[in-house]
Amino acid sequence: MKETYQYGGQAVIEGVMMRGPDSRAIAVRRPDQTIIVDRRPVSTPGGRISFLKWPLLRGTMALIEALVLGIEALTYSANQAVGEEEELSVREMVLTIAVALGLAVFLFAILPVAAAHLLKNMFPNVFLQNLIEGFFRIAVFLAYLVAISRLEDIKRVFQYHGAEHKVINAYEAGDELTVERVQRYPTFHPRCGTSFLLIVLLISILFFSFLGDQVLWWRILSRILLLPVIAGISYELLKLSGKYASVSWCRFFIAPGLWVQKLTTRGPDDAQVEVAISAFAALREDG
Repeated sequence: MKETYQYGGQAVIEGVMMRGPDSRAIAVRRPDQTIIVDRRPVSTPGGRISFLKWPLLRGTMALIEALVLGIEALTYSANQAVGEEEELSVREMVLTIAVALGLAVFLFAILPVAAAHLLKNMFPNVFLQNLIEGFFRIAVFLAYLVAISRLEDIKRVFQYHGAEHKVINAYEAGDELTVERVQRYPTFHPRCGTSFLLIVLLISILFFSFLGDQVLWWRILSRILLLPVIAGISYELLKLSGKYASVSWCRFFIAPGLWVQKLTTRGPDDAQVEVAISAFAALREDG
């Protein structure tokens, strides 16, 4: 294929957002069963400022851009999915995301560090403490995914997540983007955000081991402040894994991420695949 851009996206409420090099498209199934599509250009600092495209820096920018676009997409999809009479404002959605981020800081920064600190006398070795902290963080992550996957609304989001992956897989295989053809492809993808999060958790174990012994408050703060650095490294590894997914050593590397995607994706029905195709078709309507 001549085109080298690696398309991506995310599941939203009753729909899918697809992201291209210069635009994004959101397709949502409305209560009356029609599909509404919103396509808009995307202008980000990462696309305008050359040094932000450097390795490591581009990973941090990609994370910020994904968060901003994600909030916008979730707000739009929520308003379309529930009907015009119950529209959510951007402020309400930002507040919701802020609460979610606060919970994430507690679960993945404060709680694992506190657990390792409590076991400090039992395991005085700093490397072992970091291993305990890292594995506790991964355990919390997996437990969180298992817990939310039992919610009916989240199950539908995970089905749309699977639909997004199926469309991207079909496109990258050069196949025709029809519901029948797309349904033949897997719900897993090596560049998935779930895989990215797992890489972040694994890299953090190694990265924090080099920081040595720290007082509790600085240990917690360092986990938050160094997240952009770890995200940058993880982003580069994710890009490489997507590029060399067919190579044997790389398949071994991406396998854990694909396993975890069993928790965050579900097999979509034909109507959900139709929505994902609509988003991707709108994104590519100019080429």
